[in-house]
Amino acid sequence: MEDAVDATSAVAAPLDAREDDEHDSKERVLLRYFLQEWELIKSLLDRIVSNGGVSDPSDVHKIRSIMDKYQEQGQLLEPYLESIVSPLMLLVRSKTMQLGAASDELLEIMKPLCIIIYSLVTVCGYKSVIKFFPHQVSDLELAVALLEKCHQTKSATSLRQESTGEMETKCVVLLWLYILVLIPFDITSVDTSIANSNYLGGSEPSPLVTRILEICKDYLSSAGPMRRISGLLLARLLTRPDMPKAFNSFTEWAHEVLLSVVDDFVDHFRLLGVVEALASIFKVGSRKALLNVVSTTWNDGSLLMKSITATRSSLLRKFLVKLSQRVGLTCLPHRSPTWRYLGKNSSLGENLLLNAAGRSSSTNCGQHADNCNNRQNSISLEEEDMDVPEIVEEIIELLLSGLRDSDTVVRWSAAKGIGRITARLTSSLSEEVLSSILELFSPGEGDGSWHGGCLALAELARRGLLLPVSLPKVVPVITKALHYDIRRGSHSIGSHVRDAAAYVCWAFGRAYSSSDMKGILEQLAPHLLIVACYDREVNCRRAASAAFQENVGRQGTFPYGIDIVNTADYFSLASRANSYLRVAVCIAQYNDYLCSFVEELLCNKITHWDKSLRGLAAEALSALAKYDHEYFTGYVLEKLIPCTLSLDLCTRHGATLAAGELVLTSHQLGFVFPVDKQKALSGIVPAIEKARLYRGKGGEIMRSAVSRFIECLSFSEVSLPEKTKRSLLDTLNENLRHPNAQIQCAAVNALKHFVPAYLVALGDKVANELTLKYLKLLDDPNVAARRGAALAFGILPYGFLTVRWKGVITKLCSSCTIEDKPDDPDAEARVNAVRGLVSVCETLTSFSSDLKFEEDLSLYLLIKNEVMQTLFKALDDYAVDNRGDVGSWVREAAMDALERCTYILCKRDSVGSMKALGVEHPPKKHDHDLVRDTAHPLFDAKVATDLIGGLAKQAVEKIDKIRDVAAKTLQKILYNQNYFVPCIPHREMLETIIPRDADLKWGVPSVSYPRLVQLLQISCYSRSVLSGLVISLGGLQESLRRASVTALLEYLQASEADTDTNEEKKTREHVLSTDFLWVLQKYQKCDRVITPTLKVSRYVALVRYHVTKTLGLSSFWSLSSLFQSFNVQSLLLFE
Repeated sequence: MEDAVDATSAVAAPLDAREDDEHDSKERVLLRYFLQEWELIKSLLDRIVSNGGVSDPSDVHKIRSIMDKYQEQGQLLEPYLESIVSPLMLLVRSKTMQLGAASDELLEIMKPLCIIIYSLVTVCGYKSVIKFFPHQVSDLELAVALLEKCHQTKSATSLRQESTGEMETKCVVLLWLYILVLIPFDITSVDTSIANSNYLGGSEPSPLVTRILEICKDYLSSAGPMRRISGLLLARLLTRPDMPKAFNSFTEWAHEVLLSVVDDFVDHFRLLGVVEALASIFKVGSRKALLNVVSTTWNDGSLLMKSITATRSSLLRKFLVKLSQRVGLTCLPHRSPTWRYLGKNSSLGENLLLNAAGRSSSTNCGQHADNCNNRQNSISLEEEDMDVPEIVEEIIELLLSGLRDSDTVVRWSAAKGIGRITARLTSSLSEEVLSSILELFSPGEGDGSWHGGCLALAELARRGLLLPVSLPKVVPVITKALHYDIRRGSHSIGSHVRDAAAYVCWAFGRAYSSSDMKGILEQLAPHLLIVACYDREVNCRRAASAAFQENVGRQGTFPYGIDIVNTADYFSLASRANSYLRVAVCIAQYNDYLCSFVEELLCNKITHWDKSLRGLAAEALSALAKYDHEYFTGYVLEKLIPCTLSLDLCTRHGATLAAGELVLTSHQLGFVFPVDKQKALSGIVPAIEKARLYRGKGGEIMRSAVSRFIECLSFSEVSLPEKTKRSLLDTLNENLRHPNAQIQCAAVNALKHFVPAYLVALGDKVANELTLKYLKLLDDPNVAARRGAALAFGILPYGFLTVRWKGVITKLCSSCTIEDKPDDPDAEARVNAVRGLVSVCETLTSFSSDLKFEEDLSLYLLIKNEVMQTLFKALDDYAVDNRGDVGSWVREAAMDALERCTYILCKRDSVGSMKALGVEHPPKKHDHDLVRDTAHPLFDAKVATDLIGGLAKQAVEKIDKIRDVAAKTLQKILYNQNYFVPCIPHREMLETIIPRDADLKWGVPSVSYPRLVQLLQISCYSRSVLSGLVISLGGLQESLRRASVTALLEYLQASEADTDTNEEKKTREHVLSTDFLWVLQKYQKCDRVITPTLKVSRYVALVRYHVTKTLGLSSFWSLSSLFQSFNVQSLLLFE
């Protein structure tokens, strides 16, 4: 019964928790969920408070590391701030009162506590944290004394001041004073130092205030955060009603600092601090007190803005712009403009409810908003002109020039200043400001002006200062800004302008009612979606999507708005390819946007400066063809064909790619081009060649595009004249000889479809000519020609290869190995030969039933005896040039080719024995070798041993990628599902060492070597494995050598533990010693193997000798016989 109750309680507990979440207050829910580490933090805080300080420094590090996780979501910590800050600050206060501010022990206690508090300041902001600081009147003098103590203490190190906690302590004490100076009493009434000083009363500040001022002035020259916090403290202190003398004293000192500018670092930081402090003072001070210093401050600021110092410092210009706008606000009386636009605050939920209930209430609300705004417009017309001080006009001019600044922070501050000052002007004056902003969008202005202008327009819209009557002037400018992209050399500028233009559209959605935005949205929606789908930069795509979503949610009358928002969301737009090929295609199904998308791709994207973007735009354009076949095959294709001959490289390249992709897609959709259109398409490549557009800069790019265009024509089976066929074949053959690998690959891909589509029907004559041509190219002195010819053989169809299949295979075999071409340093040609060779074998064997019995058998025997042996030799390609081990490319290709050839032979063997084939004509007498071989399988034990041994050797060598490829190839051979590979010696042990686990990271030395070193137990593979293992054991890479040596020693130690008799142990040692000797003898003229082998031999001998001497073991592995064949000088190299 009790168990049943417990089970019921366990089930009900989560339900109760969820019900509590529904009925609890927001604060309780936040405390429960939004700080996952709260229990840990609370336990650490309780321990700190109970101990009266931080006893374990790691506690501070733990709390700080947790807080850093919430750097971007600081609001999640706000419900916990009181629980964290209050006990820590009370602890600081109590310790200060107990020990006294002059105590040296005090700072050591405070530093860890202040580190925790300041970490919260950096995450949540100072305004949220200081609300929980103690603020008794008696704390003021205590905090000032503490600040003096911190200020007088010298830093332990000047390089990492923050690590000691001194900087955090100073910042926290300054913030504490920021709260304490707001006490509602005259500071002289709480200053106990007045009785012990010669204080003269009203003619000078009190001693307590003077002490604060002197320390804050020093901190204004700091490069750290104390500069900003001291400025905030000065602003709160000097703007008190009882501080006129201190205020005048500070402004006079600031005036002297601003006039005496010296070009050094200390003076620069002091300049920043003074300007920032003045900006803070003008923010919180009363207008009556500030009017007396407006003129002086503005004159100093305007002169400083024109100085070289300001030109060099964007931060100084930002502070000067901030100061200037606040001076301007001081000059203008605070007023709420009657002409301001009042928008309807709405949400997506309200709009959906209105749609469900009908549009009547919405119409009424819209009429009410219109009536309000109409009344405001009439009032603004009757509004009397205001006198604007001349200084305000100068400030507005400075802010407008700030919108052109080269730094974003300055432009952003100027834009906010424009918005704040415009809110205190009349309607007519605001129109003049708007006209000045619109002048920033003239063609002669730079990208900074366009960006600043967008920010300013957004600020005006957000504050209701951009009236709907002005929108017709603004929207065309914003539309241009959404597509702003100016090319500068090999890149372009304008992403920040497009991002800011999307921000303006976002502000429109929040500011205006649906009735005022209806016509505007129809203009902006296509442009926003174009940017959201087709912009090059992800931040612009997401910004445009956010603006579109904001308008859909707040305006509520958007066609297909919800569906589009669900498609073009934040995550789907992260990938450029996904945006172009999926999101845009989904949105284009709505006819309102299809033509806009097509025009954007045609006019801007296929002519873009970025090559990859042109290719993506071509695919995107073809993906839209399914919505309107006639439009794309007519208007779009007619516009693209002339552009293929454009003088501009980007235009002709993009047009050629787009035309090819469009032709291919139209064919896949079942569209048949008329004769005249096919004639126009077939003439594009000859026209490009006639115009000699392959020459000069960009010729390589056009060659790749032309190859892709021919490939698309071949896919689509467009009718071509015989002359054009020959011309296109010559073009592809020319591209095959090009040294650029990308052009060669593009030509090979085109040939793969061009030959079956247009040349197979021409008969054996053309096949013979083409095969002979490629055979001659394999001996061409030009390495690029040899590379291309080898790849071309791999894609030729069966009918072309049967004419000379023996000569092709033999020639490719001779091109695969470096021994046949000792003077040929070109590794790429050998790689392509290996790839071409295995492709030829697969093509021939896939149609081998068409061959006669003798030819069929000869083909498979040639693969076994010639091709496989050639590939085994390719595994020993260790050619090196200035690029490194280029032979590894050949070895990697050979491993793939060996696997594929293995399946070819195993597939043939699986059909049955040769006698079961029902041969009508037995072989002749002189083919007795052939008859003898048919009694045995093609894939026998010898081939299997060589295959596994060669792959195992590569699996233990030094290159991570090669090891990974080799081990995975062994896995696929052992566990292939389609073909069982027979005759593998010691298969069971191999499957134990190399398990069927796809997640094994064979490229990691610590994973691969402990497993693969076990292959030394198998005699038929041990020599091959050891010849590869010594390369890693004696290599230069420390991590690789450590992992391989450790694996070998563990293998030897395990072998000793597993042997039962000394005789068996000696046999194992003898086998390994014999294998070492075999490696030394086989590779005695190869320094690549000999050098690491001798290192390994000597190292193992020394280890065994050390083990025998120190541990007194009876067995001693003597390797002296290994060195008998080598002279003494070779051994001395390793002493």
